Amino acid sequence: MKPNFEQMSTLELKAYVLTHRNDEEAIRVLFSRRYPPDEEATWYGPLVTADGIPIEENIRIAEEAIKQRVEKINKNSLDSQN
Repeated sequence: MKPNFEQMSTLELKAYVLTHRNDEEAIRVLFSRRYPPDEEATWYGPLVTADGIPIEENIRIAEEAIKQRVEKINKNSLDSQN
């Protein structure tokens, strides 16, 4: 009998998924809990075309977003240490 994934905490569900990697129902429930939800997520264009040709503008945008995210994480880390 499978556990009730909806009643499990996120930490419990993560542990379950790590030991039951082929349980698609558990994975679906875990992914549905991600934050931010799709409505709030920032979506970026593809980095390459279907032929594998790099899309330079999308790469530049992604690199800038990653840089800003790392800076934010580093700032938050420094703030929490003080």
